[in-house]
Amino acid sequence: MDPIRSIAVKPSVIAPLDRSFLPAALFHREFRRAAEGEGSAVLRIAVERAENAVSTFSTCVFPENSPRFPENLFYIERIVKFLLWQRGGWRVTIGGPRAIGDHIRSTYSPNGARAFDYHFMSKVYERPFTVIVTSAESVPSEKEDSIPLGRHLEGNRVGFDLGASDRKASAVRDGEAVFSEEIAWDPRNARDPDYHYQGVIDSIRRAASKLPRLDAVGGSAAGVYIANRVRVGSLYRGVSEKDFDEKIAGLFLRIRSELGVPMEVINDREVTALAGSMSLGENPVLGLAMGSSQAAGYVNSRGNITGWLNELAFAPIDYRARAPVDEWSGDAGCGVHYFSQVAANRVATAAGIELEAGMGLPERLMVLQDRMRAGDPVVRQLYETLGTFLGYGVAHYAEFYDLKHVLILGRVTTGPGGDVILEKAREVIRVDFPEIEGKVFLALPDEKNRRVGQSIAAASLPAIQ
Repeated sequence: MDPIRSIAVKPSVIAPLDRSFLPAALFHREFRRAAEGEGSAVLRIAVERAENAVSTFSTCVFPENSPRFPENLFYIERIVKFLLWQRGGWRVTIGGPRAIGDHIRSTYSPNGARAFDYHFMSKVYERPFTVIVTSAESVPSEKEDSIPLGRHLEGNRVGFDLGASDRKASAVRDGEAVFSEEIAWDPRNARDPDYHYQGVIDSIRRAASKLPRLDAVGGSAAGVYIANRVRVGSLYRGVSEKDFDEKIAGLFLRIRSELGVPMEVINDREVTALAGSMSLGENPVLGLAMGSSQAAGYVNSRGNITGWLNELAFAPIDYRARAPVDEWSGDAGCGVHYFSQVAANRVATAAGIELEAGMGLPERLMVLQDRMRAGDPVVRQLYETLGTFLGYGVAHYAEFYDLKHVLILGRVTTGPGGDVILEKAREVIRVDFPEIEGKVFLALPDEKNRRVGQSIAAASLPAIQ
């Protein structure tokens, strides 16, 4: 039985230019109602990152004697996928009916449908990815950890943010930005590792030239960074494995040594959340950056980061049978196709909006933004479509995060289209999820901070000795 067809999902708000979008948030709600109607069984999941870092999740499923038991396989696989890219981990424990656990173990194996996830998590955590099947009572207990992050603004600092289409840098003096700029680049297609070095050091030096001296440097970039070392990153896709290991992995340690000042580089998603927390002055904050891809970060109620991956670009939010497929992971319905320049281009192309052949995604977005300012009704529908995605996406995230503030950042939100996205997302929550309206607040930063706020927050990362 096809689980997409068996669960009746009827969004109250239809995405104007992507009408077959099937929100995961509504699917989960209807699935649980159906399972409870059949005398549901409990299933528990634990995802382990380190000895003292275990995340858990519990849900109900169809019991083993139900004719609808096979529908559990799709539902639990999508939850495991979300948890892996939200929390991160090298070991997953499935506690519940054994057939479900066996399905997850087969799917997340070197030759399974989620082989990409298997190898990615094994590389990040430097341990073979493992799935353990057990009873619900034997699932490990939750052990979450968090640490303070940044907020150091004294002195003369440079902050930078490395994206797939541009690199941003800011000169910050005692908490005030005195210079900010964006420079276009194309790191994903660069085979020479020196391209990355030259680009980063150029941005730092250009910003530093606007300060009387350089006291510290903080940076953010797409990918996974641990102790200032690059572990995984789509920005370095064009570099050979040998050059990555020899020249990219220690890139920022080299730059720090050359500059001779404190320097910290972390995942862009964490700085996204920090920027939101600093801007709002409240927690918890989920920051969503809609840029060349989707970046996300989370600051908990204590104002700390959690050590989670928060790579929501790979987390599924659309459960339709033929959802768009991510070219890197090979999976369908994941965030990158709904909250990014990739998403804007996908929707525009499907709607027949004419854009010049060979034009890059940043340039295409600029054309769409110009047409939005000119009052193009189809382009407005494009932004309403992105806003519909966002509303249902935030409702789905609320199942996995403790949410209060969701700050929407990134180039896609620049201009009047950003206001349309926010307006539509709020409508979705008001109509289909009144239980979180008034508890979860969506906001856009001001126009200046939309574009450079991340690099300014990055400048606050290192403490000056």
